[in-house]
Amino acid sequence: MVSRFIISIAYFLKTSTRYQRTKLFFYNLLENPDDRRRANFDIFMSCIVLFSIFLLIHEVDTVYDDLDRLIEHTIVVIFIIEYLLRGWIYNHSHIIILEYYENSQYLNKPFHLGKMLRMILTKKIEYLLSPLALIDLLAILASYRPLSIFRFFLIFRLFKLFRYFNSLKLFSEILSSKRFELSTLAIFLGFVVSIGSTAFYLFEKPAHNLQVQQLFDALYFTVVTVTSVGYGDITPQTTGGRLVAMTLILSGLGVFSFLTSIMVSAFNDKIQDMRENRTYTEIKRRKNFVIICGFGRVGEHIAEHLAKDQKGFVVIDIDEENVIKAKRLGYLVILADASKNNVLKLAGINHGANAVLCTTGDDVVNVYITLTSRHLNPEIRIISRANKQDNVKKLYQAGANDVIQPFEIAGMVAAEYVGQPVAFEAIFGILRKEKQFIMDTIEVLPKSCAENISIGDVNFLSRKLVLIGVISSNPLHIQHKNRYQISHQHFYFNPEQFFKLQAGDLLVLLGRDVSINYFRSQIKQSHFKYKR
Repeated sequence: MVSRFIISIAYFLKTSTRYQRTKLFFYNLLENPDDRRRANFDIFMSCIVLFSIFLLIHEVDTVYDDLDRLIEHTIVVIFIIEYLLRGWIYNHSHIIILEYYENSQYLNKPFHLGKMLRMILTKKIEYLLSPLALIDLLAILASYRPLSIFRFFLIFRLFKLFRYFNSLKLFSEILSSKRFELSTLAIFLGFVVSIGSTAFYLFEKPAHNLQVQQLFDALYFTVVTVTSVGYGDITPQTTGGRLVAMTLILSGLGVFSFLTSIMVSAFNDKIQDMRENRTYTEIKRRKNFVIICGFGRVGEHIAEHLAKDQKGFVVIDIDEENVIKAKRLGYLVILADASKNNVLKLAGINHGANAVLCTTGDDVVNVYITLTSRHLNPEIRIISRANKQDNVKKLYQAGANDVIQPFEIAGMVAAEYVGQPVAFEAIFGILRKEKQFIMDTIEVLPKSCAENISIGDVNFLSRKLVLIGVISSNPLHIQHKNRYQISHQHFYFNPEQFFKLQAGDLLVLLGRDVSINYFRSQIKQSHFKYKR
């Protein structure tokens, strides 16, 4: 009967959406590093831990009143609830029950309730014996006042912070990665301390050194000497004792030099991980940002303009020099191959990013990045750079929404605007980053002074403006040359003088900001005048 009841409960939990949602909620709250609630909970618990330490320090000089005891009990209750919840979400006990039951049914084996309970208990004990779980337990036991020895466990409340700070976790991982070296060093240090303590005691005790009354005094002297602290409260009186002290000093220098080298090498191995974790944490907090793949000349200029417009972006580059340059400029950057799935995932292609810019100088790499990006996120906007005309079609087939050819564009601009000083003044003004020269777009509004007017009649040169092109989806413009597909629209580069503007067209203009703003105001005024 008991077995059937337990099995029925397990099936109920497996099919219960409320139970699954509740457990998932607490998992996200306590363990999921990608969930925002986890970060908020870690901050809350860190404050609770620090406040509990403050209360314990306060208790040393004062007597607890009722309010202090209430706060202390509340904190302990929070610790207990957290401890139990972590034990609950550590594994799925009902899954263990059902797997064991169904395997028994399939193999026609008897169902042993005791064996099943042992399997569940083994998993829970595995959690209870984990280092962080032991710290949680000792931090709770520290509040038990009747046994004074438990007060020693108060220090473990500070150790609880290891759970809530990623940097502290990484430090423990560093120690764990050098476990063999540290264990070897600890064994050697233990050997030195034990031999040194025994030798010092054998030399000093028979000589009636009043500072060495028992073996613990010799142990204390050995530890203080090995660590090069040297308080001077115990000093050797015999020649043998002095020889032991000198040996301990030299051994201590060797031990701690070795320890330093171990820690430095461990941190060098992990320092890149620490930086990456910091970068990925920052990425997870951002929304609506751009991923720039490649930080060459084109990528650097794009990043500069995005930063100036206060738009979020993250840079990915495999070249260490480019990464150093991006970091020097204060940009968020990842040193990795942007064509790898896991790199783009960590960069936020599926959470937060709204566009990917493939700006490397290698068309093959740009194709791979485009393919990977489109595979990971079919909806994201992808803009890619193409250095050769032959690769434009490949990039579109790979999934790019738009393809830009910077060298071809530069050649077209030079060919089209040669002999037009206003055009070159505006272009060089932008390249020299002179703030009065800008590139901007103006919409042709219905019934405005620019609607149904040919390019020649607008006379942009007299307005101190240069028309780079027109972005339009109007089918009336299809017969014109220099047409380039942009998603569902076309870009008409340097259109002919008889090109007639239509409502909804976007004019891409170069010039001084005062000229562009004045022309925009004329279009708006004529539009509003007609509406009235």
